[in-house]
Amino acid sequence: MQICKVIGSVVSTRKNEALTGCRFLIVEPKNAALFVAVDNIGAGVGETVLVVTGCAARVACGSLEVPTDAAIVGIVDEGSK
Repeated sequence: MQICKVIGSVVSTRKNEALTGCRFLIVEPKNAALFVAVDNIGAGVGETVLVVTGCAARVACGSLEVPTDAAIVGIVDEGSK
């Protein structure tokens, strides 16, 4: 699980049927490259989110058949170090 900041969105008019209705957001982890994550929880640009990758992302989307490698699973309200 990674903590990332949502910095934008991606619009896709054609996609795999399993991803119909899903939003794609561009997220930025600390000290790493940007990537796109599926958003099923309603996160917005500027929010800090929790992102899972790999098999956990497919489980978070509700099925192992969903072709994704990253999914947003939470919005961070507050954090401490």
